[in-house]
Amino acid sequence: MRRHTATVLAATLLATGLTPVLLTAPASAAVAGHYDDFDGDGHRDLAYRGPGDVDRTGGTVTVVYGTAGGGLDTARPQLIHQDSAGVPGAGEDDDMFGESLASADLDKDGYADLVVGNPTEHIGSAEYRGTVTVVWGSRSGLSGGTNIGPASLAAGHFGRDVATGDFTGDGSPDLAVIGGEEAWLYRGPFTKAGGTGSVSRIDKKGAGWYSHGLVAGKVDGDGRTDLVVLGTQYDTGDTPRHRVWFLKGSSSGLTSGPSKTFTSAPWTATTGDFDDDGDGDIAVGLPDQSGGRGAVTVWRGTSTGPSGSTTFTQATSGVSGTPEADDNFGHSLSAADTNGDGHADLAVGVPQEDVEGNADQGGVHLFRGGPGGLTGARSSWIAQTVLGPADAYASFGGSVRLRDLTADGRADLAVGAQDRGTVLRGTSTVPTTAAALPLPEFGGGFLD
Repeated sequence: MRRHTATVLAATLLATGLTPVLLTAPASAAVAGHYDDFDGDGHRDLAYRGPGDVDRTGGTVTVVYGTAGGGLDTARPQLIHQDSAGVPGAGEDDDMFGESLASADLDKDGYADLVVGNPTEHIGSAEYRGTVTVVWGSRSGLSGGTNIGPASLAAGHFGRDVATGDFTGDGSPDLAVIGGEEAWLYRGPFTKAGGTGSVSRIDKKGAGWYSHGLVAGKVDGDGRTDLVVLGTQYDTGDTPRHRVWFLKGSSSGLTSGPSKTFTSAPWTATTGDFDDDGDGDIAVGLPDQSGGRGAVTVWRGTSTGPSGSTTFTQATSGVSGTPEADDNFGHSLSAADTNGDGHADLAVGVPQEDVEGNADQGGVHLFRGGPGGLTGARSSWIAQTVLGPADAYASFGGSVRLRDLTADGRADLAVGAQDRGTVLRGTSTVPTTAAALPLPEFGGGFLD
């Protein structure tokens, strides 16, 4: 999940009359093996925000497909936008198509589908009403799309963030969406005609809670996907309380669990089993902490939900560098096993780190999991120089994503800088900076 702010958003709440696109169902009837395998070939694909230009001012998503030979086919990227055939809507100057991204096999046809948020889309006279579009997977890749309509109170920057998972454990992926500063659960299954299961509000009614971010993952080891909501709560007058809120997946939907309060806004989060105990841990990025020096707090998972935490900064023993104002340590996070040892590792972006006199050059800390979880002693520093000569204002680490793109059992590290992205291949130690793979048509954050 990418960085979000917590400003109050207002919008006119109007419904639309968009007509969904009907597509022929693929022959496959099995749920996709990977939630990001859009063409059903058994290999993970990579989606991220693409560049804006005069032809696509409303936002673009770039998709690079995995190959049987291992790795990504960067020579043939697919660009998806609202002027693509079959995708509802039209690109407009102030649209943000691709501001949020998630994926899952929503219609259970064997092909993963791409969920695209466009929170500033205007619909008729409803300014910034927002849309969420499902672009459907198929044997030939992503094509066509259907809009998921907001509930009556969910309009107003609908699609500010999105997350997928089988929260109910019934075998059908579900979709969580932020709209109207509240979180909503759309139960599966979904259809290309726009059908969904029941829709319900997640947020704590009357509790002064404003949602701005979502992360899905398996925390308590029961097999169901759980949800973490990032938000701000005004429950003691006008003073905001920055919190993350854990919701346990259950057969009836999502069950409210504990929340954790921070002194600065939680702007990103991810989940991973860093100690390999069968329960997922929640890592929360706090880039504004301590005057922008930043911090990452790991809320440890247990069989009953998250409990107890450890906080890491650049002052933690073993961590490279020195905390400085406006470094933004924890601006981006992602978790997966990079070295194949069975423990999830954590990538932490520090995009405003000054390096050897280069302002805001940036970099990434990789914390390797192991017995007892993450430690500074098992951390490594990956500098922007993997892309070439050191460059000021590169903001390397502005976005990160760890996933096994080469099917070798080790997660590869995708890193976004200000205007370019790259993939570093996972190894038995840390992702290698040798033969870094440049990403085509790169414009921003990665699929969750």
